[in-house]
Amino acid sequence: MDVIVTPTPRLKGRIEALSSKNYTTRYLLVAALAEGTSTIYYPAHSEDSDAMRRCIRDLGAIVEEDDEKIVITGFGRNPKPAEQLDVGNAGAVLRFLMAIASLCPDVTFINRYPDSLGKRPHNDLIESLSNMGVTIEHNEGKLPIRIQGGKPRGGHIQVSGNISSQFLSALLFLTPLLDEDSEIEVLHDLKSKVVVGQTLEVLEQAGIVIHADEDYMRFRVPGGQRYEAKTYHVQGDYPGSAAILAAAAVTESDVVVNRLMENSKQGERAVVDVLRMMETPLTHENGVVHVQGNCKLKAVEFDGDHATDAVLAMVAAAVFAEGTSRFYNVENLRYKECDRITDYLNELRKAGANVEERQSEIIVHGRPEGVEGGVDIDAHYDHRVIMALTVVGLRSKAPIRIHDAHHVAKSYPIYFDHLKALGANVEWVNGASSSH
Repeated sequence: MDVIVTPTPRLKGRIEALSSKNYTTRYLLVAALAEGTSTIYYPAHSEDSDAMRRCIRDLGAIVEEDDEKIVITGFGRNPKPAEQLDVGNAGAVLRFLMAIASLCPDVTFINRYPDSLGKRPHNDLIESLSNMGVTIEHNEGKLPIRIQGGKPRGGHIQVSGNISSQFLSALLFLTPLLDEDSEIEVLHDLKSKVVVGQTLEVLEQAGIVIHADEDYMRFRVPGGQRYEAKTYHVQGDYPGSAAILAAAAVTESDVVVNRLMENSKQGERAVVDVLRMMETPLTHENGVVHVQGNCKLKAVEFDGDHATDAVLAMVAAAVFAEGTSRFYNVENLRYKECDRITDYLNELRKAGANVEERQSEIIVHGRPEGVEGGVDIDAHYDHRVIMALTVVGLRSKAPIRIHDAHHVAKSYPIYFDHLKALGANVEWVNGASSSH
């Protein structure tokens, strides 16, 4: 399905932020790793969290749900052998479960998205697990991946952190369950440290003890631990809300987004600070962000590694800012559902934006007068690209058509419903899928 985004000068209304995808997938996992029954209130409903639900069921967890909660009876340290696991297009779910699958004798992760997740490499985690005594068959580091484990060993474990922090998070979920104590040493650099903070926060809530160095480059993990069955409440999601807030910033708006905690450990909460730096009129108190956009934005410089999943939305806002904006330290955007630097900027240029790329930077020469639009755009199967390009469409002079926009469901199935509720002129149309 395609979406046609027609220029919309004004947005007004109030929405509830979606529940956090990152926290939901982590709570589902720690509940499955507990012995006993855990309850998760306000879980996110997205393709990623559905993938985690499906896979923990296949590994032996009992999952029951109603409108407001999920109740999970976990399998503890003994996942039941599942011949195949289908993680869909969810990279984090794949990586977390590769570690947990190493407790099973033989599991194959299948490749259902050869053009997206199927292209992403997982060598860093494969190498760490192999050194722990797990046998792994793979396609040059990519799916399909067959794991023959059963008894992974703790001890001194090294993992590279310069492609993704998800490899480290995967090991942090696994190592407390091993017989031996472990020491995890992060090699090179560590991307997305903020997200590692979320993993550690969830592990602590689940009763797991981990001793982390302040810079997150070394962790000491006592072995023989047990995950505790607990009750969890999922907070509102900043990465998804970033695009809604950016849309409010680039239009004449009066938009309220509820359920965004000021003290959240989600790095993407920086979107609020960045919009403030861009001189967007807004307030943030008691979990409520209120934006009164006036279409006047100033350029910014921002270290994108603090808020990886909000960068594309901030870039979309910067397209209409006065001056030149620079988002640096963002190379890990290249290793997502698509290359979120080259692929995204190519689409922005089609719409009329003046943008440049470096290996780890995005530079935006703002056009406060707006961009031409009037083009067809390829979303590259990427939910964040779809959301950000929509923001640009709202301020284009002519409508833009985004191909394959249904992939927004990966993290935010009701994104376009929310935008429509605020008055945005967006409509679904049947479209021939764009070619690659």
